[in-house]
Amino acid sequence: MTYLVATDLPHTPAGQRFRALLDRPEILRLPGAHNGQAALQAKAAGFDALYLSGAAMTASMGLPDLGIITVDEVAFFIRQIARATGLPLLVDGDTGYGEALNVMHMVRVFEEAGAGAVHLEDQLLPKKCGHLNDKKLAGAHDMAAKVAAAARARRDLVIIARTDAAASEGIEGTIARAKLYVAAGADAIFPEALTSVEMFRQVRAALPGVRLLANMTEFGRTPALTAQEFQDLGYDMVIWPVSSLRVANKAQARLYQTIARDGTPAAMIPDMQTRAELYDLIGLNAFEALDTSIALSVAP
Repeated sequence: MTYLVATDLPHTPAGQRFRALLDRPEILRLPGAHNGQAALQAKAAGFDALYLSGAAMTASMGLPDLGIITVDEVAFFIRQIARATGLPLLVDGDTGYGEALNVMHMVRVFEEAGAGAVHLEDQLLPKKCGHLNDKKLAGAHDMAAKVAAAARARRDLVIIARTDAAASEGIEGTIARAKLYVAAGADAIFPEALTSVEMFRQVRAALPGVRLLANMTEFGRTPALTAQEFQDLGYDMVIWPVSSLRVANKAQARLYQTIARDGTPAAMIPDMQTRAELYDLIGLNAFEALDTSIALSVAP
């Protein structure tokens, strides 16, 4: 199976497939995949949908997560993940890359690239990781206008509104903003950087019938909870945004240290993906078989 054959591609738009997964009774688990290779590995592990984190994506580019990349740079990552796996993808849309018209452009570009959902946050630039200090919030009505613009521009894309209000406006501000964003057209709410199980419960109780996303990032403000625990709290989605990048980066650092010390990577070979494992994952044989079949079909 390869993306080069039309019959191998999903026929239903990614947004519709993402919505169908949300309609299942169990929580939708969305591991972060920072490139096509990571996405293939997540799919092989049995996941039905994925998450593209702005923090992981920019870090993989050697940049901080401060909202300094462009819509087209993000679309490059969306296309490779969607092409590699065919899975519906939730994408970190940061602050929307500008105001209302920029948000609408982002929605169209992401949807055309293969995204199934996007989340949009209520920070001001330069935005920060949700678990850092001194975040500056946009006015609630300004953010609601962006949500309305996103909802107007989308065809099937699921629109998730993220609020970072917990640190500066408390749980009351978080809930008030969430209600405003839902009224503006958000399909779901992402209350970022909640610091206790009780806060998760309060948000759930205050927003009956609203789909909710939880962020289970390492080294952050949120207590470590499992997907089942979030499901028991009434949450509909959970992301692990940067886990894949952190593991890969740690392994790469050990590799380079080993080569620098030993003059050879030999000591790391037991930790390496083998050539056969790589070729199997990326479907080399399927591509070669397709190439051969085309050559045979046009032979005189």
